[in-house]
Amino acid sequence: MHHGPATESGPDPASRYKSRLGVWMFLFYCLVYAGFVFTNVLSEGEAMQIMVVAGLNLAVVYGMGLIVLALVLALIYNGLCTAKEKELADQPNSGEGQS
Repeated sequence: MHHGPATESGPDPASRYKSRLGVWMFLFYCLVYAGFVFTNVLSEGEAMQIMVVAGLNLAVVYGMGLIVLALVLALIYNGLCTAKEKELADQPNSGEGQS
């Protein structure tokens, strides 16, 4: 038995905003991740093993930080996109021609 979507979906007036926000957040994350990679490459991994933060080596702390950062960025993205969608839904013409 085929079930369709619960609600009809049409064009998304916030799609440009969401795309730009997602790209900027992705580039920010890539920059932070590149720091992790270059620290390992340039110091041949020694800096990650020698430096101790809160009883753990820097590799573990940085790696867990990358995971937490990804989750935080996802929550921020969701919150900002939801706010933009509500803002555009409250406007007449549902944000036609807006970015």
